[in-house]
Amino acid sequence: MTPRHNPARTAVRRALRGTRVGAIGGLLLALVSPALSAQAVATPAAIDSSRRTAIVTAVERLAPAVVSVSVAARQQVAVRSSWADMFVPRYSSQLVRGSGTGFLIRSNGVILTNQHVVAGAEQITVTLRDGTQLPARLVGADPVADIAVIQVSGRNLPTVPLGRSSGLMVGEWVIALGNPYADYLGNTEPTVTAGVVSATGRNILPSEGQAGLYLDMIQTDAAINPGNSGGPLANALGEVVGVNSSILSNSGGSIGLGFAIPIERALHVADMLLTTGAVRRAWTGLDVAVPQNFDEWRAQNGPTVASVAPGGPAARAGLQPRDVLVSADGRMLHNQLDWESVKLDLNVGDTLQLVTRRGASTATRTLIASDLPTRTAARVTVLQDLQLVTITPAIRAERGVQGAEGALVVSIAPRTAEATGLREGDVIVGLDRRRVTSATDLRTFFDELQQGQSFRIWVERDGQTAYTDLVYR
Repeated sequence: MTPRHNPARTAVRRALRGTRVGAIGGLLLALVSPALSAQAVATPAAIDSSRRTAIVTAVERLAPAVVSVSVAARQQVAVRSSWADMFVPRYSSQLVRGSGTGFLIRSNGVILTNQHVVAGAEQITVTLRDGTQLPARLVGADPVADIAVIQVSGRNLPTVPLGRSSGLMVGEWVIALGNPYADYLGNTEPTVTAGVVSATGRNILPSEGQAGLYLDMIQTDAAINPGNSGGPLANALGEVVGVNSSILSNSGGSIGLGFAIPIERALHVADMLLTTGAVRRAWTGLDVAVPQNFDEWRAQNGPTVASVAPGGPAARAGLQPRDVLVSADGRMLHNQLDWESVKLDLNVGDTLQLVTRRGASTATRTLIASDLPTRTAARVTVLQDLQLVTITPAIRAERGVQGAEGALVVSIAPRTAEATGLREGDVIVGLDRRRVTSATDLRTFFDELQQGQSFRIWVERDGQTAYTDLVYR
């Protein structure tokens, strides 16, 4: 039988031709030629090249612009003996230190981070990658979107490449950078974790006391731990697609459920904060029913309109209570959070095409978002730095006020708040035995007060009415 031709065996024979073969301890030893050795053994250069993955390259682009954010915040604990004491609380306070992460988006020192990282901060310190520590000032913050902008003094500072979250694919690689243990790790290099996009468009059910609305979030299994908040989530190209914000965990550590705010929303909020120092949100003039239990949250029937503000955008569009919101600009609305997500990114003047269901029929309605009634209402200033607006049906609907009359506190200086116990959002409904029907009633009342005269002020707060006695000084 003729042996079959084996190309691999022939190649080895050719490579071994001319080499010396000997036996040592019964083992066959071949002194292989240098050409075969180069093919069989990878060189250090080849190994180094294989180590330089897309993730390594992405981190090199991002890391120089990632910073550590350290804050010192005054934490106050109010000790009250009764509901009536809410205007004259006794406080004990202490300075609490915290930390988080941020990243440079402009070379002049503008940094993006989470609002909850810098909430209540009296002092903010930023540490750059090279260890340089710089004082930072708060430009502005938005608790609803959980985004804040801070700034340090600097020129030609490194910035992160910015991408988009809208094109993210479930399963693609992402990288999270942050400073989970601040200075405890002994250096200022950011910590890098990698994972995949687990899901997009995640809405997180609000918890008690939660100020932010975490909607349309990017879910990732890249480890995100406390201290990573405010850091960048980037794609494999090193482009930032989100702001690391929260985790779901019973232990407080990462279990593969991390969430990031889409970068488009974060930058939109940042632009408003840099331009005006505040976020100008649009008003739709309608409220939807809030689910009362988990089964209602899981319902996929669409949010039901609970109330429509008289003369507001929804009323002008023809919406009525008990209408069901089916979709907005082609986006299906399953529950209240889907509707809140639409509102969160809505600008004044934007047009929404709403598909609604009323009974067995559906209709398409055009809603034009407007400015908040409290922004357009005439303001009255008393006590130099207490600003009020008259309660109207639209303002009542916007703020969820129970009473039909009164003066809403829209702005108050800290010193006046401390002296009077009033705070933003309070509705002043009475002064001594007078009923307050407008903000001008307060101006008239204070114009008539004499130095040292005491008076009683009645206030609606969180749906309850209480009073306190003050002295005009």
